[in-house]
Amino acid sequence: MPSGQELIEPDKLLLRDYSNNKLAVDNTETQTIVEPDIPVVKKTGFFEKLFNWELWPAWAVYAPLAPAWIWHVLRTRSIWFFTASNPTIPFGGYEGETKSGIYKQLPIESYPRTRLITHSADFESVKEIVKEAGFEFPFIVKPDIGRKGLLFRKIDNEADLLAYHQFIPFDYIVQDLIDLPVELGVFYVRHPNSKKGKITGIILRESMEVWGDGVTPLRTLILQHPQASKRADLMFKRHQERLDWIPADKERFVLTYAVNRSRGGRLRNLTHEADAELTEFFDRLNNYSEHFYWGRYDIKCNSIAELKKGQNYAILEYNGAGASPSHIYHCGMTFGQAVRELQYHWKLMYEVCQYNFNQGVERWSFFKGLRYLRKVNRYLDELDEYEGK
Repeated sequence: MPSGQELIEPDKLLLRDYSNNKLAVDNTETQTIVEPDIPVVKKTGFFEKLFNWELWPAWAVYAPLAPAWIWHVLRTRSIWFFTASNPTIPFGGYEGETKSGIYKQLPIESYPRTRLITHSADFESVKEIVKEAGFEFPFIVKPDIGRKGLLFRKIDNEADLLAYHQFIPFDYIVQDLIDLPVELGVFYVRHPNSKKGKITGIILRESMEVWGDGVTPLRTLILQHPQASKRADLMFKRHQERLDWIPADKERFVLTYAVNRSRGGRLRNLTHEADAELTEFFDRLNNYSEHFYWGRYDIKCNSIAELKKGQNYAILEYNGAGASPSHIYHCGMTFGQAVRELQYHWKLMYEVCQYNFNQGVERWSFFKGLRYLRKVNRYLDELDEYEGK
């Protein structure tokens, strides 16, 4: 085995062409992705931020939940009680877990072909790993420990891979680019004494993209995009070699493949799709991992109907105790309704953790958790710095 490699068994490739601009939600009906008119950039005003809770910082959204958090801490006798929500993930998956460690606890066929690269490996070894694994360009790379899509990149050629390997001082993973059209975040909770769980929320993610008109260069399309314009410096840096390129008329260009509230893209609530058939699929998937009880599966699929049958899907990530129930956003919830939904999820987490503590799962001491957080935060701060370079 070449130096710098840790083997993560590949799955059977689950790739589909994305060529018809259709978003398949089930087998009988598709929703056309509308090619948008070029939007006018509108800055978010002070009063819009003040009265739209979805624009508030996370601390402001979660502040009303402080009494509930303290109550759970007192009842479990652990300030880090959430670590027992997923006992086989460091810190319960709140922060700092490795993606490669998560994949090892998932069915081999459920996630994309993946290889772990140590940042100290020489580039010849990296090329050998990529070749032996059967990767073809384009593929994606991302830090083994990361958050919110930081340093997530699409690699189109060997020069891109060399530049990334020389730039990043962290271990990272190489992974197949899964070009399935539907990307979901599925929040799933299962009590440890049951084989059956519940889907508490589903969010559809649509990537941040621009559409060409055959006239306008990419630089201008970015500035005209309501979300991308707010991240113009980052977008310009990421696509610096193509800023003067003019996409053809009706040509779709993806600005970022990492879709979340902080990195851009559109979110839609699809929790109504959580029927018995889909829940049974996630029951089977979750029971394989045994000790994943509270968290969100980020998953790509060809359609929700096929996902329910366990067909044509790939798990991108599993997020544990640090996962946010993203379905509270973009669905018309009032702030009070959102707080109650968050409180409900915390109650479910408390029930899982209290049961696990009673079964002998370790309680993290205050100082053990503090040392862990300090170490992880130093790493993540450095990750942020490199994203901005």
